[in-house]
Amino acid sequence: MKLKEKMKNKNHNKFDKKKLIGTISKKHIKNGSYTMVMSVIFIAVVIVINMIVSTIPSKYSEIDISSQKLYSIGDETKKMLKDLEKDVTIYQIAQSGSEDENIVNLLKKYEDESKHIKVEQKDPVVNPKFVSQYTSDDLSANSLIVVCGDRNKVIDYNNMYETSMDYQTYSSQTTGFDGEGQITSAIGYVTSENLPVLYTVEGHGEKDMDSSVKEDIEKANMDIKSLNLLTEGTVPDDADCLFIDSPSTDFSSDEKDAIIEYLENGGKAMIFSDYTTEDMPNFDAILENYGVQRVDGVVFEGDNQHYAMQMPYYLVPTINSTDASSETASAGYYVLVPYAQGIKQLEDVRDTVKIESILTTSDQAYSKTDLNSNTIEKEDGDVEGPFDLGVSITESLDDDKETQIVYYSTSNLMDSQTNQMVSGGNEKLIMESLKWMTDTEESASVSIPSKSLEVSYLTITDYDAAFWKICTIALIPGIFLVIGFVVWIKRRKA
Repeated sequence: MKLKEKMKNKNHNKFDKKKLIGTISKKHIKNGSYTMVMSVIFIAVVIVINMIVSTIPSKYSEIDISSQKLYSIGDETKKMLKDLEKDVTIYQIAQSGSEDENIVNLLKKYEDESKHIKVEQKDPVVNPKFVSQYTSDDLSANSLIVVCGDRNKVIDYNNMYETSMDYQTYSSQTTGFDGEGQITSAIGYVTSENLPVLYTVEGHGEKDMDSSVKEDIEKANMDIKSLNLLTEGTVPDDADCLFIDSPSTDFSSDEKDAIIEYLENGGKAMIFSDYTTEDMPNFDAILENYGVQRVDGVVFEGDNQHYAMQMPYYLVPTINSTDASSETASAGYYVLVPYAQGIKQLEDVRDTVKIESILTTSDQAYSKTDLNSNTIEKEDGDVEGPFDLGVSITESLDDDKETQIVYYSTSNLMDSQTNQMVSGGNEKLIMESLKWMTDTEESASVSIPSKSLEVSYLTITDYDAAFWKICTIALIPGIFLVIGFVVWIKRRKA
């Protein structure tokens, strides 16, 4: 009896173990299935999210954290793309897998900003004859070809990166990235019906145009031509603007008359002058015909908030908002104006002439007439300020014509080193002034400066430099000394 019960209990235990094992197996299978299903769902969600993110324009999905915004496009380019009405195709000439990622990402920004921009990659190995349709030159890898209808422009890869030679190590260093400047310029070129022509007046000891300014003008798709009025006699009919860069000798009477005739028929002119002891009555007559006059001497500033580098003739003027300078003024740029003459507005001028101040000094400025003086302080005979250092002049004429002139009283405004001291402020002002005069419905001038990869300069006036010098040398250490003294007193009393 006992044996039967033992056998029965043993069989019962075996049955319970089988049942338990079966239950555990089902539970593991159920949990494993649940885990597998959740994993599949999670992977599917990740794939769907990636697919959604990949369709989001790069301007929303990518952030340019570089200090100079090297791989983004600026407001001027965005405005041009917004107004774009023609289809433009940009071909990147590169073998598959060898694309320059900086350029690829930049081109995505253009595609995202306008439905009229299309980017295609062309592998020169797969399509060996493609480039020859547009140029006979040998292009570097990752060069671009911008096409709109029958017009095209080639951008060589080497023109998108600026380099300089380090003569200590005899190695080449990349100093700037001009991708946006070159691409925007090319789009403007292929979509413009008529490109403005800028004539530089020569034959009077004028300064050579600064290379960086010339590059900016060319990027703005302006055609630069030389003009000798002595041989030509008149300003050519295709002139959209005259460029007069600080003549050191005077115009002849006939040249003066030719320039005034051009201006009085709705012409445009950008004029620079420098201090000279040379008598120039004909040059001055052109300015006086539009209500402005050069002040004798060189301007010095008496207010240390309006000059830099401890030199009162390195002027930091106020930038006023005019049609020729509003963007520069609103962007908060500084402009550095060395060795400038004052500009005086005449009262005896036609009612149709409108003069606006672009750059102005403080009330404490004065024009030093004796440059051989042993002192920079104001003396008897010096002319009291304030002065204009740059003006825009307009005159409304019949037949909806309008004369436009921008006059700056020093050509040093265009100097590359001076421009670097204010992080491109001078360059921006000059190009904005030119753009104001040359933009038409058929052609819009857009010139994007190259983005430097070098250290940017911090521009401060002498007042600011003195303030921070006092703070760092005296004020901040003084505060810590006082705090330390107070703590010492409290501990001693305790």
